[in-house]
Amino acid sequence: MNFSVYWQSADAVSKTLYFILIAMSIITWTLFIVRLMGTRQLKQHAFDKLEQSLAAFKTKFTHLDLDQRKAVAEQALLREISEQKSAAEKGVPVLGTIASLAPFVGLFGTVWGIFHALVAVGSSGQAGLAQVATPVGESLIMTGLGLAVAIPAVLAYNICLRANRSLAHGLQDKAHHLLIDAMLSPESNPQKHTGGHA
Repeated sequence: MNFSVYWQSADAVSKTLYFILIAMSIITWTLFIVRLMGTRQLKQHAFDKLEQSLAAFKTKFTHLDLDQRKAVAEQALLREISEQKSAAEKGVPVLGTIASLAPFVGLFGTVWGIFHALVAVGSSGQAGLAQVATPVGESLIMTGLGLAVAIPAVLAYNICLRANRSLAHGLQDKAHHLLIDAMLSPESNPQKHTGGHA
């Protein structure tokens, strides 16, 4: 069926659903591309923020003993990890929402097209192909659009979740190494340092 024929026969509801699906598709691809392009930069930025957080902690809490410093350092790193994970998850719930809603929007368009077909049959009193072809074609187009939006959104959502899990593991490993280095550094254990001079 020619798209121009579909567009001329579509009513306001069908056109609104069409624009909603197009908007969902644009949002999906935009978010996905932005997340993919920013993944490496975000990872390096998150690692830098962890190092900065621990460096700031070292200068402020030199008067604490080793156990207290360790506890405070762990809390500072955990807080920074949480902030970086929240930053990485921005936009991902939108992809999940689109992946869930798009099939239903397409399904509503399908039901609306079938309703038009039944109205055409009822008004003409004949159940011929001429009466139902355009509304049924309209419903099939909406079904296809719904799937065309939902499938990339599901794939993008899963890829972003996998990238975020990888980032979370990387942040945990980095924080663990930073904490070990901080606790083993000479300035982190003033008792041992002064004990060496005694």
